[in-house]
Amino acid sequence: MKMQRLAKMFLGATLAVSMLAGCTGDNGGAASTDGGNAGSSTTTATSTTSDSGNTDTAPAPANGTKVGVSMPTKDLQRWNQDGANMESQLKQAGYEVELQFAANDVQQQLSQIENMISNGCDVLVIAAIEGSSLGEALDMAKGAGIPVIAYDRLLMNSDAVSYYATFDNYKVGTVQGTYVKDTLDLDNAAGPFNIEFTAGDPGDNNAGYFFNGAYDVLKGYIDSGKLVVVSGQKTFDEVATPTWATETAQSRAENILSSYYADGTNVDVWLCSNDSTALGVENALAANYNGTYPIITGQDCDIQNTKNMIAGKQSMSVFKDTRTLASQVVKMVGQIINGETVDVNDTSTYNNGVITVPSFLCEPVFADADNYKTILIDSGYYTEDQLK
Repeated sequence: MKMQRLAKMFLGATLAVSMLAGCTGDNGGAASTDGGNAGSSTTTATSTTSDSGNTDTAPAPANGTKVGVSMPTKDLQRWNQDGANMESQLKQAGYEVELQFAANDVQQQLSQIENMISNGCDVLVIAAIEGSSLGEALDMAKGAGIPVIAYDRLLMNSDAVSYYATFDNYKVGTVQGTYVKDTLDLDNAAGPFNIEFTAGDPGDNNAGYFFNGAYDVLKGYIDSGKLVVVSGQKTFDEVATPTWATETAQSRAENILSSYYADGTNVDVWLCSNDSTALGVENALAANYNGTYPIITGQDCDIQNTKNMIAGKQSMSVFKDTRTLASQVVKMVGQIINGETVDVNDTSTYNNGVITVPSFLCEPVFADADNYKTILIDSGYYTEDQLK
């Protein structure tokens, strides 16, 4: 498809708010974790049925329509899965796909996206390493009339962002906070209970939503003294973890444990925003803590963290089925290509500093030791062998 034709169809499309509450999906295996970079791949397929079992994806366009998919890294399991799911479903919907992983290097991601534009991609799907660092590439895409879908991380400070597809990030945090509230029975228990927080990357716009969602649920109990932050570290800036790094989360947790819990004080809850930070906290506890084991939250249901849930080393993890998010993005791509109204269900929440980006928010759920088989195995996300 010629770029000019795509731009005209895109500019002519009308935004509308879908009343859908979330995404739906059934099938599709998880990709294995490995590090390093991946080259691009270009393949054309004909099926309009996605890996998730959805059949309402927009009709496959004529051969030659290319979608560029930029993922942050292959070093975290979830981005491997996101990239694999996106590539598979786009191919099955009939698109050529150029998929790149940027090894958590902003300049590499910038260069890869610029190459996608030069290589004739008609739509870009971008999961940014750092949401404010891709301005040059976004300006280039806008100049070429290429629509951009921000994938799970909002692209900041640019009017070149067409749509945003993600999970309800504030709700991710409220799910974690509510789990803590219900597990401790905070409305009835006498307390006090000790709690610590480990949040995510300050360069990731989602990290603030995760933290604020959880903190807002628990703030009243902190203010009343039923929950006590022994370290005193309870603002996002104090508890953030650059690049979501496990090692950074572990080092900070070790410092907290040695400074505030070495006298035998118990930590009852450690609220972690995702699984890579939770893993760091779990490593620190294993090496530096002899008290009662705390409630530990997470997000993404990574394999090692799911194993830790089964073993009692992590309490829960918010599950965001990336197959369903991929299905929604494939549908949005088709709607853009075909000049149709693009499904969104939020037009007010996500301001990137320049514009409020029309968004589609999928619904998160949580998995724990009691329901992981239903949520993760019965759905086909993992096999039992992967969790042994």
